[in-house]
Amino acid sequence: MTEVAESGGRVFDLGFRRYEGPREGRRRAFLSVFKDSLRTTLGIGRGARAKVLPWLFIAVLLGIAVIMALIAGAVDRLAPDFNTGKLPSHSDYYSIASIVLLLFAAVVAPELFCPDRRNRVISLYLVRPLRGEDYMAARWLGLVTVSIAAAWVPQLVLLVGLTLSASDPGAYLGDHWPDIPWFLVAGLAVAVYMATLGTLVSSFTTRRAYAAAFLVGLFVVSTTVIGSVSDAVSTKVGRWIALLSIRDVPLLVNNLLFGQQEHLNAPAAADLPGAIQVAWYFLVVGLALLLIWRQARRLSV
Repeated sequence: MTEVAESGGRVFDLGFRRYEGPREGRRRAFLSVFKDSLRTTLGIGRGARAKVLPWLFIAVLLGIAVIMALIAGAVDRLAPDFNTGKLPSHSDYYSIASIVLLLFAAVVAPELFCPDRRNRVISLYLVRPLRGEDYMAARWLGLVTVSIAAAWVPQLVLLVGLTLSASDPGAYLGDHWPDIPWFLVAGLAVAVYMATLGTLVSSFTTRRAYAAAFLVGLFVVSTTVIGSVSDAVSTKVGRWIALLSIRDVPLLVNNLLFGQQEHLNAPAAADLPGAIQVAWYFLVVGLALLLIWRQARRLSV
């Protein structure tokens, strides 16, 4: 630091320099928030406690795939004449994994949104050129990206496990390689759905526990009530009521892709035309995204 004496006062040169590097604008700001969202979702750069739950859920998803592969392999060796249609398969995986992915979204999504809202630091993000829509989209996209990876990787592990455990791996892979695009699309549907619900709930509260409890409670209530109500009323009415089962919405898409009608909490919905089931999925996700967008618009006000 240099000091220059002048009449009537002193001028201190603190050595600050004007930034003369490139100004990358809105896109760079979006990518920064997106990368931070990925790190936060996985607990990277944070304490050990922040890493426990995300990686525990990911380990459970991988464990489900490994167990399913081991069961199929053991049955193939010990009882080769067993009905293979009853063995665990790619179509069955999401019936279990969807619950874990929902819990994952319920725990992780509040970590992305609630602390920023509670600590009132969102205004710092929104210093130009980042907008409220950019902030919300980057957070949502980070959660979706990790959720998709958490859905796809175990399916690939399951494919490898089922192939290696088959008595004729080459024949098995030749017969089941068409399942790959189906379980990728189904995984995308499940991951986007769960991440979007988690983002929507988390965008309305500053308390992580409240967001997680509400999403899990919504899942439990819909699972308990809707299935019973849809079975109690007439078939024509019950199949429409069955669409309200939160868990079943992405599983309807999964079942259509694999040509089955199993693993639904409210199976009456499967009696509706496939076009209606797919349209319902997009309607629910689209409505949730619209509400998220409205929340994002309020951040910019």
